[in-house]
Amino acid sequence: MAETVTPYGRNTPLIASLDPLLRTWLPRQRWFAGKGRPVTGFTPVAVTELLPPDGRLGLYHLLLRVHQTGVPGPGDCYQFLIGVREALPPRLAPALIGHVTQGPLAGRTVYEALYDPRPAEVLLEALRTQARIGGLRFERDPRQEIRTDLVARLMTAEQSNSSVVYGDTFILKLLRRVVTGVNPDLELPLALAREGCPRVPAPTAWAYAETGREPYVLAVLQPYVRGGADGWELALRELAKGEDFAAEARELGRATAEVHTALARALPTVTLGHVQLQGLADGMIERLEAAVQAVPGLRPYATGLRQAYAALHRLAAEGDTRTAQRIHGDLHLGQCLRSADGQWSLIDFEGEPARPLAERRLPQPPVRDIAGMLRSFDYAAHSVTPPAPDWARGCRAAYCAGYAEVSGHDPRADAELLRAYETDKAVYEAVYEARHRPDWLPVPLSAIARLAAPDQEARP
Repeated sequence: MAETVTPYGRNTPLIASLDPLLRTWLPRQRWFAGKGRPVTGFTPVAVTELLPPDGRLGLYHLLLRVHQTGVPGPGDCYQFLIGVREALPPRLAPALIGHVTQGPLAGRTVYEALYDPRPAEVLLEALRTQARIGGLRFERDPRQEIRTDLVARLMTAEQSNSSVVYGDTFILKLLRRVVTGVNPDLELPLALAREGCPRVPAPTAWAYAETGREPYVLAVLQPYVRGGADGWELALRELAKGEDFAAEARELGRATAEVHTALARALPTVTLGHVQLQGLADGMIERLEAAVQAVPGLRPYATGLRQAYAALHRLAAEGDTRTAQRIHGDLHLGQCLRSADGQWSLIDFEGEPARPLAERRLPQPPVRDIAGMLRSFDYAAHSVTPPAPDWARGCRAAYCAGYAEVSGHDPRADAELLRAYETDKAVYEAVYEARHRPDWLPVPLSAIARLAAPDQEARP
């Protein structure tokens, strides 16, 4: 592996030659968060040559700040793995970025390297050997073996990051939009591994970049859940067959409680008093007011929805307290895997990527995760024709019951806080669907009508 890392300097011609190609290619990527605004340029944070482009294959690792029209500040930092070839074989046609016409790669073809097994194997070897390549650092758990004969394949399902599976043994999650600091997608699984929690695959290896400030966490390698069924796909499959999902929902509730219990042991907890609960309600009210302006369909329900937050205000005024801890932060059926032997695992602890890292790492009431899962059951039930609200109610009740069996606390008993969090989530969903998937807007609106009803209780 070659080594050339400089933030600017002689790498400027390389980035300038890639600039027009990346401007066209980047907005088409599912993981690019800046859709809707033209890309106007790139500033290199770090450029690392992993394989020199003087042979059949070249490979560059890039950290680039992306500048866009109407977006102030330095721009979000994205991670790229750029392959270089004279020409692409037909199997790599979907990976094409473009043909370079100037600069040090003039006459070459550049492409998304993760589609190509050889570059993906370069990453695995770097993790296995704990390589140091310029500012890139590769670490691993020495207790876990990484074999050298694992064939790589890119997972092509749409997601906010990129994943490569190695021989059904490991899965590498490559973070795309990266920020400096401690990333919960590595921090929390490591903490859970120390606690011996079996519900989350223990990190095998990870990579980060040193750029003179706090490091950027770039990738996490974990054991692959063989025969794993995505919770969302599994729920839809059972729905399509008219099958009950309550038993699975109960087991998923138990798994969630095990993870929450282990996180509470592993990391500090805090008490939310009057001021904190008041601030929590105020933030929800603020988001509701903004949502009502953005989505006219919310206006008939605004008064009723405010009552959910008023109940939280009353709890604060009465001196109630709640315990907050580290949680998953973005829990839904798609973040859960069921193995071939029927065991549930939770994955993807990054939290909501659009929120600041410091906010994602704050302790929060566990009921926030539970509200996210309850909304996910509702979404699944409305993805079939006709919708199956009774199916969702059964799953919600079973999930809460399973959670209570392990934690000793039924989340339905904390009715006001559960209602507030579920309302906040449904309001967020309404804004998202109105902007991106208008045909799905009736799904959160149906929940909002229920949550805004005068006699509403936080029931499954």
